[in-house]
Amino acid sequence: MQRDSDEHPFAPAPEEYISPFAWDATNQTIFRPIARFFAVDPARGAVNVNAHDEVPDSSWFTNRLGRVEMSPEEVERGACEGPRLDPMMPEGSWIIDKGKDNGANPGFRINVPGVGKFMLKSDPAEEPERATGATSVASRVYYAVGYFAPCDTVVYFKPTILKLKAGLTVTNNQGVTRPFDENALELILRNASHRDGLVRMVASQWLPGKPIGPYKYDGLRSDDPNDVVAHEDRRELRGARLISAWLNHFDSREQNTMDIFLSANASKGAELGFVRHYIIDLGDCFGSVWPEDGFSRRFGHAYMFDVSYVAEDFATLGTSVRPWERAERTGHTFNYFSARDFDPEQWRGEYPNPAFMRMTEADGAWMARIVAQFDDRRIAAAVRVGAYDAKDSLYLRETLSQRRDAILRRYLTRLSPIGNLAVEGDQLCGTDLARLSGVIARESLSYRAHYYVADSFTQRGDLPVTVDRSGRLCVRLVHDSQDPDLPQADRSRYRIVDIFNGNARGPLRAHLYDLGPRRGFKLVGIERPDETYPAK
Repeated sequence: MQRDSDEHPFAPAPEEYISPFAWDATNQTIFRPIARFFAVDPARGAVNVNAHDEVPDSSWFTNRLGRVEMSPEEVERGACEGPRLDPMMPEGSWIIDKGKDNGANPGFRINVPGVGKFMLKSDPAEEPERATGATSVASRVYYAVGYFAPCDTVVYFKPTILKLKAGLTVTNNQGVTRPFDENALELILRNASHRDGLVRMVASQWLPGKPIGPYKYDGLRSDDPNDVVAHEDRRELRGARLISAWLNHFDSREQNTMDIFLSANASKGAELGFVRHYIIDLGDCFGSVWPEDGFSRRFGHAYMFDVSYVAEDFATLGTSVRPWERAERTGHTFNYFSARDFDPEQWRGEYPNPAFMRMTEADGAWMARIVAQFDDRRIAAAVRVGAYDAKDSLYLRETLSQRRDAILRRYLTRLSPIGNLAVEGDQLCGTDLARLSGVIARESLSYRAHYYVADSFTQRGDLPVTVDRSGRLCVRLVHDSQDPDLPQADRSRYRIVDIFNGNARGPLRAHLYDLGPRRGFKLVGIERPDETYPAK
C-alpha cells in the first residue's frame, strides 16, 4: 500500500456517513449506556500513547503548543493559510454559489476568484456577535492545542459586495427544499449582527478535499484502513473533554465534526488518499442560550436528560441545590458563561460523549500539560480574533484564564506535571508545568530525584536537582562504571530516574540507557505513576 510523507497509507475514499442528531442523542443517552451495562468492557488506558506518555502526530492530532513554542501571532493566525477575504473588494466580488439553511447559524457560501471558497454564517438574531466571535476564538484554541480546526474569522462587509448566483436552492434540517433567492439572502442579512452600518458574519475557509461526513466518538470507520484505534480509546478524543469544558463547548457531538478525504493520486482509475478529522461548528461556545432558559442554565453542568441527577433528586426529594440554579447572566455577550461554579471534573455536555466518558486521570493530565502552556498572552491573541468590544474582550480573557486555572489545579496536581523532558548532555531536563502556570505556589514545591539500576531495582542514590523560577528543572545524571564494550541495549545499562516535585502523589519516572561518558544517556520512556514504589 502506498504511503504519503506523513505515513498515512493511501486508500480509496470511504463512503459518506450521515449522522442524524436525534438518533445519536437517543443512542448515547439511553441505548448505549444500557448496552454497556451488560458488556464486559472494563475501563482501560488510551491505546494510542507512545513510550513518552504522549500522543503521536496523526490525521487526528498534530502536536503543536505542547511540543513547539507558538507565538501569540501564530495562535492568532490559527489554521488560516493563503489569501484572506478583502471586504474592500469591488461590488459583486463575493459570488454566492451555495445556501445554508440548517443549524442555528444560517448563511451561505461565497466563491471569490483568486481567493477561494468561504462559508459565511451569521449570529442568531437574539445573540448578536457571540457565535461569530466564539467560533473564531474556539477554532484558534483547538488548533493551537493540536486538533484540525477550520480557519474561522469575523468579517464586516457591505451587502453590495455580494452577488447571488441564480437558481440556487437550500434544504433545511427537516428535508424541506426552497429557493435561495434575494428574499432569503435579505432575511439572513437583516437578522445578522451589524456594526457601523456593516454586516458582521464569520467566514469559514472551505476545507480542502472531499467531505465524507462526521466521525463518531466511538467505534471505527470500517471502510477506512487507517482507522485502527477505537475512537473512544484515542487519548486526543478523550482529552478533548477538557477543551470542551474550558470553552463550555457543550455541543461537542459527532455532528460537529467532519471527515475530509484528501486525495493523493489516481491509480488505475481509483482515487487514493487518506482521511483527516476536523472539529467544526464551534459557535455554541461561550454561553450559547436556547429559548428555554432552564436548558441554557444547565449547559456545562448537566446533560439535557441526566439520569444521575434525576436519581439523586428522587432520593433527596429535590433538596440539593445545583450550580445551574445559582447561575446568573454575566451582563456580557456571553450570557451564563463564567468561572463561578466551574468544576472541570463534573463538566458535562449536551448529552453523553463516549470518548469523554472514558477519559482517565492520565488522559486529563496529558491535556492539562498542553493547556498549561496556553498562557494569558496566547489567550489574548485568540480572543482578539473574536472582534468583540473592549468590555466583552476583557471579560472573555479573564474568564478563560480563570477556567484554565481551575483545570490545571485539578489535573496537574495528582500525576506529575513535569513535561517537555529531554536529555541535555549528562542532565535530564524538563519543566514543572504546575510551577510554570502558577497554579501551585513556588514555596510549596520541593524537588528531589533518585535512580535505580535495572538488575536489582534497588535505589542506587540521590541525584541533584536544579530548578529556576519558571519551573525549568534539570537532574544531574551519573555514569556507573561498566564494560564499555557492552551492547547499547544490555540490561545493565538500563536506568530509572524518579523526580518528585513535592506536590503530586507520584514521580515523573524516566527510563534511560546509560551509554557511557562518550555517548551519553538515551531517554526511552516516561511514566507518571500515582504511587512512589517500587519502580517497575
